[in-house]
Amino acid sequence: MDKILLVLQREYLTRVKKKSFIIMTALGPLLFAAMMVVPGWLMSMDDKKDKVVAVDDATGFYEDALKSDQNITYKFLGHNDATDKNAVVTQEIYDALLVIEGDLLQNPSQLRLYSDGQITMDVTNNIKNQLNNFLRDKKLESYDIEGIKEKIAEVNQIHVNIDTVRLDEDGSEKRNSAEFAMVIGMVSALLIYLFMLIYGTQVMRGVIEEKTNRIVEVIISSVKPFQLMMGKIVGIGLVALTQFLLWVGLTVAIVFVMQAFVFGGGDAMAMQQAGIDAGSNPEVQSKFNDIMGIIGDLNIASLFGFFLFYFIGGYLIYSTLFAAIGSAIDNETETQQFVMPVMIPIILSIYVAMAAMQNPHGDLAFWFSMIPLTSPVVMMARIPFDVPAWEIILSMFIMMVSFVFFTWFAGRVYRTGILMYGKKVSYKEIWKWFIQAGK
Repeated sequence: MDKILLVLQREYLTRVKKKSFIIMTALGPLLFAAMMVVPGWLMSMDDKKDKVVAVDDATGFYEDALKSDQNITYKFLGHNDATDKNAVVTQEIYDALLVIEGDLLQNPSQLRLYSDGQITMDVTNNIKNQLNNFLRDKKLESYDIEGIKEKIAEVNQIHVNIDTVRLDEDGSEKRNSAEFAMVIGMVSALLIYLFMLIYGTQVMRGVIEEKTNRIVEVIISSVKPFQLMMGKIVGIGLVALTQFLLWVGLTVAIVFVMQAFVFGGGDAMAMQQAGIDAGSNPEVQSKFNDIMGIIGDLNIASLFGFFLFYFIGGYLIYSTLFAAIGSAIDNETETQQFVMPVMIPIILSIYVAMAAMQNPHGDLAFWFSMIPLTSPVVMMARIPFDVPAWEIILSMFIMMVSFVFFTWFAGRVYRTGILMYGKKVSYKEIWKWFIQAGK
């Protein structure tokens, strides 16, 4: 045990002192915080440039339809068949030229927008919305039905809202949201997927590097192969866990700092990320409060505990396999044939996780959350949807038993392969090492 701890300490300290680890640990939270805050900040910024759109209306019918606002000004030029479109759009005073060639009620395609650059969506959306509303009103007027516009306006105001409530065993009610659960599940699954892939392959590369440099021959003289393998796996696993916890802590701290300086308040930040003013829209304010209530009803400690278990369990299983692969080959050019069978379950688990969020209690989701090579990703995608406790316990038990089996298997391969040089290894050869190690 002492020797495993020595190897663990060496692996951990060597890697956390690397510049790459320090840089990624610092940059990761900045990137995550930026993805959370910057979109809201950008959305909260008004476009100060007033866009001017020239309008050539052949019908003379739509001057009342297109109204200027604080961001877009419409200038009606009067129709002229000889109008040089290129001359108009290249003038600095105009951002675009809108040409209406005929009655849009009869033929909606008689509309062209010209510019000497890419037109932004706010301009095209403004034109479409105003013309659609104008044409809709004119079409309603043509029916000559008294009060039809008011009646349709009343109908359009009817919206059904469903509050989803989860009843716990004690009868207590908690608000939930399928959309919110989907986001949590997908983010958790992706994080586990990335960390298993990144740090599992680091174990393999570390083994290959030591074997190629012949350092392992010196280490094996004082440490058993199994002790070396376990020390390396656990040491790199602690590096991954350290980086993840630092990312979480630093991201939260940076978000709070950015919200204080950029938005000046927690609720204000969240509302401005939606591009709205909370006080001016009671309906949106109510929706925002519902989301905050859903977050408050979540069992954050439980979710975080499950995440850590599957995070650590998934890493340990895959890292033992990657360690066995690294011990069997002399250089990274030979890894392809052995890595692919291990990579397939990881990649498959992401696709199954996405399908599981559509039907989290289906047979496909259930069985793949029991298979140890896919359960870390798939089960984390299901847990936010209130998976029965017995399924989670069974999945955890299978994962722990599988870790013991994979460690036993990898240890036998590692024991022989770590000192094998200059020989082309095949699956048959690896199986022979496994059998011979037990004799």
